[in-house]
Amino acid sequence: MSENGEHDAAERAYSEHAQAKELPAVDFLNLVVSMSHSALLHLGDAPDPVTGAREKDLPLARQTIDLLAMLQEKTHGNLSGEEERVLTQAIYDLRMRFVEVAQGK
Repeated sequence: MSENGEHDAAERAYSEHAQAKELPAVDFLNLVVSMSHSALLHLGDAPDPVTGAREKDLPLARQTIDLLAMLQEKTHGNLSGEEERVLTQAIYDLRMRFVEVAQGK
């Protein structure tokens, strides 16, 4: 099978498998929400989905917040009003929570 044929077959198999599960749409807002939840998990505000434990990992929380800020910078001028508002608010809220957690509050 040619490289293109293998690529097409892999793409079809991936699409068929992906359609089998009921998951939220793959869009920018869900990406922001997912990354925000990840940051909250690392801030100890959300339980680990596997263990149920709440653990803090401030370096990982900061990295996730910084990734959201990078997305904001790289997508500037290309987002809808709602996407920009959600992203801006998420970054602000996460930064404020990071400071609270880092200060032991």
